[in-house]
Amino acid sequence: MLLTDKRQNLSRLAGLETVTSPVRGQLESLQVFMQAQVNQFEPEVRDLVDYCLRNGGKRIRPILLFYCGWPMEDHLEDDLVKAASVIEYVHLATLVHDDILDGATLRHNHPTVSEKFGSNVAVLVGDALFAQAMRLASDFPTVKICRAVSSATRRVCAGEIAQTFQSGNSTISVEEYLHIVDCKTAELFSLSCLLGADLAGYPADFVQAVGVFGRHLGVAYQIFDDLADFLGREERIGKTLGTDVAGGKYTLPLIVLLARLTESERRAIVHDLSSVQNPDLASLNHRMEQNGVFPAVRDYFQIEIQKAERSIEPFSDFSPSQFLLKISAFVTSRMNGLILD
Repeated sequence: MLLTDKRQNLSRLAGLETVTSPVRGQLESLQVFMQAQVNQFEPEVRDLVDYCLRNGGKRIRPILLFYCGWPMEDHLEDDLVKAASVIEYVHLATLVHDDILDGATLRHNHPTVSEKFGSNVAVLVGDALFAQAMRLASDFPTVKICRAVSSATRRVCAGEIAQTFQSGNSTISVEEYLHIVDCKTAELFSLSCLLGADLAGYPADFVQAVGVFGRHLGVAYQIFDDLADFLGREERIGKTLGTDVAGGKYTLPLIVLLARLTESERRAIVHDLSSVQNPDLASLNHRMEQNGVFPAVRDYFQIEIQKAERSIEPFSDFSPSQFLLKISAFVTSRMNGLILD
C-alpha cells in the first residue's frame, strides 16, 4: 500500500493513544530515566527539576526519536532513551525560559516555574536543564551527538532572540516568521528524527529524509500552536493563551489578518495591540473569521505537512515511515479540531 493510501486510513486513527501506543514502553523507560537523573542535580535544584518533569507534555520529540529508531534492538533502546532524554531536557529548558519571556502563568494545566517560584529562579532552572542535557550528550562514545545537540540548542536560542527582536514589529513577513519557527521549534523536531535514525544505523539518505520530515512537521506544529493562542481553550490546551498577542508577537494568524485589511484598519489594530495590556481576543477572532484567516493559516499548515510526508515517500518500505505518518495525522487532527471547535 502506498503512503498516500495509508494517510487516509490513519486520519481516522489520529488520537494520541494511536501515536503513543507503539512506543509506550520506551516512553515509560524515558520517564524513569529522566526521573533518576533528578538526583544528579544539586540539592537546591532537585525539587524544581522534579516539578518540571511532573508537568511534562505529550513527548512528541521523544516519540519522533523512537519512531525513527524503529525497530529497536535491546542494545539500542538504552541509547535511544538517553538521546530522547537529552532532547527533552533541552526542550524543557526552552519552555521554562519561554514562559518567563511570555509572562505565562500556566503550562500543562499547572503554574509555570516562573509563576510558582519567580522568574529569577526560573532562569537558573532553565540553565541547569540545558547543562544536564549537555552532560548526558557527552556520555555517548562519539562527540557527534554532543555536537549535534549543542548546535541545535544554539539555533533554538537564535530563533528566540530573533523573535524577541521582532516583538512589536507589525510589518514582519511570513518568510521572517517561518525562519523564526524553523529555528526555535522545528530544529528540535528535526534533531529528534535525525538522532533516532542515525543511532539505529539507517542509511544516510534516509537519516536526512527523516530530518526533513521533522523540520516541516515542527513548522506545522508551531503554526497550530500559534493559532491555538487565538482559538484554543485553556482547559484543553493546558497553557496560558493570548500571551503571544499580549507580548507583542506577530504570529502567522495576525500576519495574515493584517495583510487582508485596509491601511486604516491595520493602523487601528496595531495601535490597539501596542496600547492595550490585555487585547480583546474575541474581537480579533471575529476579524479573523470575517477575513478568512483561519482557512488561510490552515493552508500554510497543510503545505508543511505535505512537505513532511513527501520527504519520506521514497522510503515507504522503511518501518519508521509508517510510524511517522501516525504523528503527522495526529497533528493534523489537532489542527482540524481547533478550527472546528
